[in-house]
Amino acid sequence: MAATTLYQSVGTLQSCRNNGNSGLCPDYGHVSFRSVSKGFKVDVGLLRGGSFCSRKRSTCVIQASASQATVFDEASAPSSATTSDSNKKTSEASLILIRHGESMWNEKNLFTGCVDVPLTTKGVEEAVEAGKRISNIPVDMIYTSALIRAQMTAMLAMTQHRRKKVPTIIHEESEQAGAWSQIFSEDTNMQCIPVVTAWQLNERMYGELQGLNKQETADKYGSEQVHEWRRSYDIPPPNGESLEMCAERAVAYFTEHIEPQLASGKNIMIAAHGNSLRSIIMYLDKLTSQEVISLELATGIPMLYIFKEGRFIRRGSPPAPTEATVYAYTKKLAQYRQKLDDMFE
Repeated sequence: MAATTLYQSVGTLQSCRNNGNSGLCPDYGHVSFRSVSKGFKVDVGLLRGGSFCSRKRSTCVIQASASQATVFDEASAPSSATTSDSNKKTSEASLILIRHGESMWNEKNLFTGCVDVPLTTKGVEEAVEAGKRISNIPVDMIYTSALIRAQMTAMLAMTQHRRKKVPTIIHEESEQAGAWSQIFSEDTNMQCIPVVTAWQLNERMYGELQGLNKQETADKYGSEQVHEWRRSYDIPPPNGESLEMCAERAVAYFTEHIEPQLASGKNIMIAAHGNSLRSIIMYLDKLTSQEVISLELATGIPMLYIFKEGRFIRRGSPPAPTEATVYAYTKKLAQYRQKLDDMFE
């Protein structure tokens, strides 16, 4: 069910250099501080051939320019102002994974892969429902694939979050794109959540199957052959990627760019695709190649993990607002929800 489905994460992209043009972004226990300026840019480095985010360096950096202000989110501040080394050691971060809602080619039963198609009306509704499920979970930063169906899912989900911060896609595909998308209001910056798009999180590339009807393809090549292309771990479709090849790029990106943000205490949401998320779950849950091929992820159902003391702990899928289930929040998430209640009710 939902507990075997999907999860996505968002954390704040903060690797700031302490010099005249950038601010220090420390994390004190459960209190997340970040530097905000009149404008900032994010350089997300290349990973095995390139990134849609930046071509400039191999690390994730937010560089602040102009005047700076240190800001923290009241809702994520601890009840006690006391911080210590022991608090830092026991800090935790949330990781939310969401498979995109139904796409127009899902509806038509076509192999989609890396073809860039949007959500259906049902997919939009699924994304909104996913947002309701995570509306009480802190989100500092969002990662999506470079494909519109994943980006739509992330944006629509965040319209339901109680903090009402605005997800803002970081454009660093060129120097001009970065310059033209700057925000020149510190107050507005404080109410934004950076969204990084990365081709490494794209769906598995289905090669010569892309655009073909799944049933017609099975009739032509045989259901066993098509099942092998779709569900084996290391056998790719003609001129396409196997799950193993997809996992190589997706997991490498996760460990190099996303996991360090979680380790620093940032809460992350990832909106991506069935195969790229299966690959990441394989890493998080230490699944074998045989176990991962049987893993099915429902569209639009978030899965929550807690990152604590270097380990990923699966918490299952947060319930919908209409469900009577009592969800097992951690103490930190329960405190965050209580502060949202105090702020907005």
